[in-house]
Amino acid sequence: GYDVSAIKFPVAVFGGSNLNFYLLNNVINNPGVLKNYFELQTLFSSDKDYLATRLSYKFNLTGPSMTVQTACSTSLVATHLACQSLLTYQCDMALAGGVSLQIPWWNGYVVGDADIRSPDGVCRPFDAKANGTLFGEGCGIVVLKRLQDAIQDNDHIYAVIRGSAINNDGSLKAGYTAPGVDGQTDVITSALDIASVSASDVSYVETHGTGTPLGDPVEITALTKAYRHYTNATGYCGIGSVKASIGHLDAAAGIAGLIKTTLELYHKKLPQTVHFSQPNPMLELEKTP
Repeated sequence: GYDVSAIKFPVAVFGGSNLNFYLLNNVINNPGVLKNYFELQTLFSSDKDYLATRLSYKFNLTGPSMTVQTACSTSLVATHLACQSLLTYQCDMALAGGVSLQIPWWNGYVVGDADIRSPDGVCRPFDAKANGTLFGEGCGIVVLKRLQDAIQDNDHIYAVIRGSAINNDGSLKAGYTAPGVDGQTDVITSALDIASVSASDVSYVETHGTGTPLGDPVEITALTKAYRHYTNATGYCGIGSVKASIGHLDAAAGIAGLIKTTLELYHKKLPQTVHFSQPNPMLELEKTP
């Protein structure tokens, strides 16, 4: 709702993308492209590391501008950094998000050993038949301001971010692409403490929820361990995963979940997770919050 040409305050940009498949599959494989066009311009416009600063250049945004790359958590880490930039008054508005495109999209895939992709092309988070994830495409961006400024400026406020935290698993997990229980437990606990929120007051969690046999149990175990610092109650907190509907968006996965949760809060409705029929017994949900 803001006219870019009329903005008189610093606007920050934090975001990231997946690999540029158009560059790999079209530009590099077409020897005439780089030969017939300005080579540097082609590279500048194709390199994902220039994502944030190109956006700032195009829209004349003068706040901090940083391309973020932390794999699946990219767009949520971007949101965290945007919040920090606002709280330290390095900007008065921030754009945070991620984008993931597969070009060309009509390629199928071959499932191999230890592959996280679903052999039947269906993502079933938390379900007894969960057998892997499915990659999708998407782009998501949120506009962030300090709450008092948004109220004063009569902005349309969809939700308030009370707090956030980031960390890393280190090597305490089954492999590089696998999640770790201890790391997730610690970061969830930190986020709750920073937000001054008790887990007993949380009514819904939008999970990473990839629908993989390894990932879902690890995530539920970590959530449970974190919540046990606050409550012994069971069966009171809803969980969901947008990946069941739109797939795993890689660098944009987190922002998709954030936007979904924001709209759930705004409309006071929790949509069901599709492709779910009965819970994965490995999760032991009946013993968890």
